[in-house]
Amino acid sequence: RSCSFTGFSTVQSRKLAKSLSRSSVRSRMSLKPPKAYNSLQKGALIWDPKPLQVKKIFEALKKGLNEYLEAHQAELDYLSGRHKDTKRNSRLAFYYDLDKQIRSVERYIRKLEFHISKVEELYEAYCIQCRLRDGATNMKQAFSLSPATKASRESLVELYKNVQECTEDMCFIEGALEVHLGEFHVKMKGLVGFARLCPGDQYEVFVRLGRQKWRLKGKIETDDSQTWDEEEKIFIPNLHEKFEIKVTELRGLATILVGVVTCDSISFFSTKPQAILVDITELGTIKLRLEVLW
Repeated sequence: RSCSFTGFSTVQSRKLAKSLSRSSVRSRMSLKPPKAYNSLQKGALIWDPKPLQVKKIFEALKKGLNEYLEAHQAELDYLSGRHKDTKRNSRLAFYYDLDKQIRSVERYIRKLEFHISKVEELYEAYCIQCRLRDGATNMKQAFSLSPATKASRESLVELYKNVQECTEDMCFIEGALEVHLGEFHVKMKGLVGFARLCPGDQYEVFVRLGRQKWRLKGKIETDDSQTWDEEEKIFIPNLHEKFEIKVTELRGLATILVGVVTCDSISFFSTKPQAILVDITELGTIKLRLEVLW
């Protein structure tokens, strides 16, 4: 499978572009866009795709999935070794229990392998559409600089349609790829502020990822511990949006803005929980501690 097609030079190449556009995305992909991505269906409003951002997310996602695959493969090797030893010792009950564990891990590994192959297939199709769109865009610019003739005007119309179709297909694939990003489990670990945090202080933390929102309130107790009305929230990763974190201090009926920061999610695609310490104020006098598990 190749992404080497880079441009449009003839009428035949434009027909090939249209054919690839349809077959590589709509026909080859049996995946239907879920309800969350209805706006990506044909004829809907299309936004501008972000190939560089998609590439970063794809690489981070693939790395994280491979980490999970390696970890479960190591677990399978360990269980298989114990399985052989147990078989020689004829401890049947323990042997069958190990056999069940091995079959369970093997099933999970097959699911991971399918997941990885699906993500690679989606990104491959995305690369094809990106190259086709770039080629059509370059040809459109070239035709726009040439003398205006009936043939050039017809070519411009055809190229414009190709650009629109490739753009639509890229957005469709972005929506399909988001379905495979998993979940982020975000845990509140509290504020860090040393002298800035005093007993009785109340704070509100607002975390947003695209349309997903999490608002929680906390209080500094007399023993310097903190109590929060919520401790965990699940977010669905987004290809284009970053985490936005806003912290305000509550003083009676008044609210005082402490700070607003943004946080990229690319580093969260990992098998291990990611501890985050975010500077809320410019001088770092108040920090927010979160833990993200993918």
